[in-house]
Amino acid sequence: MSSSVSDQVLWDRSVAGDADAFGDLFVRHRDAVYNYCFRRTASWDAAEDLTSAVFLEVWRGRRQLSLDRGSALPWLIGTASNLVRSRMRSAARRFAIERRAAPRGEVTDPADDLAEHIDSERQMAVVLAAIRRLPRGEQEVLAACVFAELDYKAAAAALHVPIGTVRSRLSRARARLQETNRPQQNEGE
Repeated sequence: MSSSVSDQVLWDRSVAGDADAFGDLFVRHRDAVYNYCFRRTASWDAAEDLTSAVFLEVWRGRRQLSLDRGSALPWLIGTASNLVRSRMRSAARRFAIERRAAPRGEVTDPADDLAEHIDSERQMAVVLAAIRRLPRGEQEVLAACVFAELDYKAAAAALHVPIGTVRSRLSRARARLQETNRPQQNEGE
């Protein structure tokens, strides 16, 4: 793959059925999509599954959609955002059902007990806990701009909102997170 070939050219070739061109788009953007999914889920396994699902959905829908900004990344992040949201809703429903069911013994596989993955998932879970207290729109803009490193224009395209909305939501999200992270001051000091 040549980095000089634009996403638009690769996309046009993909629409025409060129699987290699789509493969080049995948290689170009998989890490960004994977990192975005990990940062939204705090799970390496979920990020892998979601990344695969994003590119599968993009491949299946490639003939119905066109790139409007020359880069496939905003559209990929928008697709990832929708799939993450859907996965979270499904997980919440599954959790509610499991809570009502009889308790089950949990069996773990020692091969899956990789300290590095567990530690990074725990750290990301703490970050996500703070982010999940934000309104949904602010969460999505923060994820697009910070996790996926999209600029305002690309984030607006990915989330289907005006650029001004991206700017204001990101500003409010950052302010709320800073307020949450400030140490509590004792009264009278």
